[in-house]
Amino acid sequence: MAYWLYKSEPSSWSWDEQVAAGAAGTEWTGVRNYQARNFMRTMQVGERGFFYHSNEGKAVVGVVEVIAAAHPDSSADDPRWECVDLKAVAPLPRAVTLDEIKAEPRLKDMVLVNNSRLSVQPVAEAEFAVICTLAGWDPASA
Repeated sequence: MAYWLYKSEPSSWSWDEQVAAGAAGTEWTGVRNYQARNFMRTMQVGERGFFYHSNEGKAVVGVVEVIAAAHPDSSADDPRWECVDLKAVAPLPRAVTLDEIKAEPRLKDMVLVNNSRLSVQPVAEAEFAVICTLAGWDPASA
């Protein structure tokens, strides 16, 4: 299983809004970066990722799951842009800030640390485990 990180400004789409979308989830629209789009094209239903509040908060706040593979982005006029659908899995008991992530030696190679502008990015399995531990969340619980 691959793991991911999805960035969103809370003023545009927040964790609370993702939770409110319920089991039906929502499209992860608006991505206009080819690398991020290409990552979404590789995603499989059931893969999990972190929901990250960017700009305001700068922290991993929850876990989401891919519920629909890549398909045309309904917010785009251009068919080159695609998205996946996500549903909220669980809030993290404790948000893990960007500063904490940057200070953790085991996360020094994380894409978030080295390419903070990319809105959709892969997370290595070991990185996923470290952040879950820092957050006090057991992935087996959900």
